[in-house]
Amino acid sequence: MAASEHTVLQFTPSSASLSARVHPLVIFNICDCYVRRPDQAERVIGTLLGSVSSDGTVEIRNSYAVPHNESSDQVALDIEYHHNMLASHQKVNPKEVIVGWYSTGLGVTGGSALIHEFYSREVPNPVHLTVDTGFRNGQGTIKAYVSFILSLGDRHLAAQFQEIPLDLCMIEAERVGFDIVKTRTIDKLPNDLEGMEASMERLLALIDDVYKYVDNVVDNLLLLYLSSITRTQLSLAEKLNTAAQIL
Repeated sequence: MAASEHTVLQFTPSSASLSARVHPLVIFNICDCYVRRPDQAERVIGTLLGSVSSDGTVEIRNSYAVPHNESSDQVALDIEYHHNMLASHQKVNPKEVIVGWYSTGLGVTGGSALIHEFYSREVPNPVHLTVDTGFRNGQGTIKAYVSFILSLGDRHLAAQFQEIPLDLCMIEAERVGFDIVKTRTIDKLPNDLEGMEASMERLLALIDDVYKYVDNVVDNLLLLYLSSITRTQLSLAEKLNTAAQIL
C-alpha cells in the first residue's frame, strides 16, 4: 500500500494559538453561584461572555450560571434559560458574545465533553474554564482548556482537552479580594486601613525595585561615559603624537 493510502490517527486542534484572560468579576460570580447552588448539585456550570481579539486572545468579562442535571453518562442543560440569559446580557452589553463555558471543580470530568459539544455549536472554539472551589490543592486553582479532535481518517472519534495559557487581569483593589477568595481559610476580612496598608507595602516594594533598576542603569551609563571619554582621549593623544612626529 502506498504511503498516501495509510489511515492514521490525527489530533486536529480547535485553534492554532489560543490564550485567555479572565476578569475577577467572573471568578467572584462563579464562586457566588457555587455557594448558592442547590443542595443536590455537586458542581455549577455556566456560560462565559466576552470577546476574541485578532491575535487569538479570549477576553472573559462576564458569566452566568445555567441550570443542569448530570449523571455518570449524561448531562441535561436548560437551553431555554441559557438563551434567555444571553439575550438579557446582550441588551446591556451588545458587544459581549459567548466565548465558552465554565464549571466548578478541579479539571475536566466525564461529562465535560458533552457540555463542550453543545457550546461548540453555539460558538467556534469555545474555552472551558475550571474553578476549583473545593480547594483540593490548598487554594482555588483556575485553568482554561480548549478541545482537540481525535480523527481516524474522515471520522471524528473523540475529543481531548488541552490546557491553554490563562492570565488574571485585575487592579490592586481587586487583587486584595482575589487573594482572600483563593485561600482556604482566613482569620478575618481586612478592613479599609489594612487593605490600604497591604497595598502600600506592595507599592513600596515596587518603588524599591524601580530604584535598584535606575541605580543599575545610572552605573552602567557612567561606565559607558567614562569608556567613551577614555577612547576620545586616547584618539586625541594618538593624533597629537602623529602630528608632533610629522613636524
